[in-house]
Amino acid sequence: MEILSQDMELLLNPTLNGQQPWLYLWIQGFPGLCASKQMLLIPLLTLAMAFIVINSPRIRTTSPKCGLRIGLDVGNWNFRFLSFGGAVPYRPAQDLAFAVARFFQRGGTLQNYYMYHGGTNFGRTTGGPFISTSYDYDAPLDEYGLVNQPKWGHLKDLHKVIKQVEGALVATDPAISSLGSNLEAAVYRTGSECVAFLANVGTNSAATVTFNGNSYNLPAWSVSILPDCKNVVYNTAKINSMAMIPSFTRQSLIADVDESLSLGSAWSWIKEPVGITKDDAFTKPGLLEQINTTADQSDYLWYSLSVDVKGDEPYLDESKTDLHVESLGHALHAFINGKLAGSGKGNSGNSKVSLEIPVTFGSGKNTIDLLSLTVGLQKISYALHQNYGAFFDTRGAGITGPVKLRSAKSGTSVDLSSLQWTYQVGLKGEELNLPSKDSSLWSQSTLPKKQPLTWYKTSFDAPSGSSPVAIDFTGMGKGEAWVNGQSIGRYWPTYFAPNSGCKENCDYRGPYSSSKCYKNCGKPSQQLYHVPRSWLKPSGNILVLFEEIGGDPMQISFATREVESLCSHISESHPPPVDMWNSDSKSKSHSRAPVLSLECPSPNQVISSVKFASFGTPHGSCGRFNHGKCSSTKALSIVEKACVGSKSCKIGVSINTFGDPCVGVTKSLAVEASCT
Repeated sequence: MEILSQDMELLLNPTLNGQQPWLYLWIQGFPGLCASKQMLLIPLLTLAMAFIVINSPRIRTTSPKCGLRIGLDVGNWNFRFLSFGGAVPYRPAQDLAFAVARFFQRGGTLQNYYMYHGGTNFGRTTGGPFISTSYDYDAPLDEYGLVNQPKWGHLKDLHKVIKQVEGALVATDPAISSLGSNLEAAVYRTGSECVAFLANVGTNSAATVTFNGNSYNLPAWSVSILPDCKNVVYNTAKINSMAMIPSFTRQSLIADVDESLSLGSAWSWIKEPVGITKDDAFTKPGLLEQINTTADQSDYLWYSLSVDVKGDEPYLDESKTDLHVESLGHALHAFINGKLAGSGKGNSGNSKVSLEIPVTFGSGKNTIDLLSLTVGLQKISYALHQNYGAFFDTRGAGITGPVKLRSAKSGTSVDLSSLQWTYQVGLKGEELNLPSKDSSLWSQSTLPKKQPLTWYKTSFDAPSGSSPVAIDFTGMGKGEAWVNGQSIGRYWPTYFAPNSGCKENCDYRGPYSSSKCYKNCGKPSQQLYHVPRSWLKPSGNILVLFEEIGGDPMQISFATREVESLCSHISESHPPPVDMWNSDSKSKSHSRAPVLSLECPSPNQVISSVKFASFGTPHGSCGRFNHGKCSSTKALSIVEKACVGSKSCKIGVSINTFGDPCVGVTKSLAVEASCT
């Protein structure tokens, strides 16, 4: 059974149903397990719904009834979901490791992550609203099932250390003491074991502390773990695992681009009719809420109204007439007499749409067709989140009014909201099942581009190789895509992130929040859409698109995920690799040098070149390394000899390997390499 942190208020709050919280009763019913509501509330609410644990109370308590210690984190967030219209969120590996280490330092016994494996919201499964199709979450395993380095490796090392000392962690409570301002030690001591956590929760500078008669340097916002209360085996701010720069190699969706451009035969198309075309359409007075009307069978609901214009209406004058529409969201397209007149959209912070567009009517019958659409189901708002909690089903969508025609000059208006509206749930193409069934309606005449409400279809061969596959929807507007009848989700490459709010390097130090670390500002929130290889055949695959606002399918391309570079930056002050530590080598581990390790991600690859290598005072990040004031002249040749032609390599980070280019200075080794 899975219980998410965001559900705890619902499960533990008796005011929601007037009864004893059922989760508390459920846990009490387990043989040998005892709990109090207070015990649950502290670890599961206060901690599980936060990014970090800094100076919280002890996470677990000892029960006089059964002696069980409980300390649970049901969902440590790697960050949060991506929203259409938002920048890409991420969380530095050092901060996530810091939160986990602090959790165990203060008595935690069970750590869960949300998410540990990123995913994809195929079909119409996204929530939010406005949550993107990608649900990568900056997780240690990404949306494509590949390791997200260095986060994967850094957490893997942390888990190894915790696993090695688990006996002491669950056998006793920690003895916590202060080592100075923002400095703390927690010691787990049993008859045969002594495990220490040393923490610096300061955000500005490293600190040197004395513990058990030894001196230790603690970087700001970090935890060091000493499995024998003597040797530092792991520090959350010092990453031993390599980093990777992923890239996407693009290729045309159509094999012969020139031929397809000249003949237009690669794509076929069908126009989705505007307004009411289905037999199950119905008429009601007033404006209906969308989710209850559609029962979530479709993103789309048509609101249609016929207006008879005589020419003397008060909203008609020498100036323009405006159509004003108010909607709960999430987006809206307005058509006047079959022509797109304007569109509006909400966002993840406010899904409501207020549309005001100029319209032109002819004398006689005029038709107003409003296509309202949802982008995932909305749930109730909380202080931190709007997309989960109790009573989320009470949040509506669709056009609730008013809908008015108004004179742009005089302001005189007529309210159309209470008139007799005709409704249609879904699209004609959905009723015909165009994504998965053949139809004689498909046309191969001149391909319409930049036209709203258009279905497109083409066939393609699967990209060669075994790398994960995505489709780049550059050139398209907004819609949904299907591959071999399976929906790969909503696409919306025209919804851009704000130009501001991103930082080139997000400092991991300091309290973490949902507004701290973003990238890809000023770019489409999502441009690449995952297509599982298991859905693809070697040839004869079918791609179907429904485009709402207009696009050019000829610009669509495949993208295969590759690794552009491997990087690592290890200093002389880094701990040795965690694998060097075991119960038989405790006395020796402290004297071992740190090691820089690289390994190609695919089994059939080898390291083919070294793009950068410097031992001394290099600086920068993966893909942007630069030499510092001192650098060993032998670094590049040594690294090339150790790595090129091999699937993996390990290099000791010490002056014994590279010589000493700057005496008295703590040196580091930075390497960037590529695999083929």
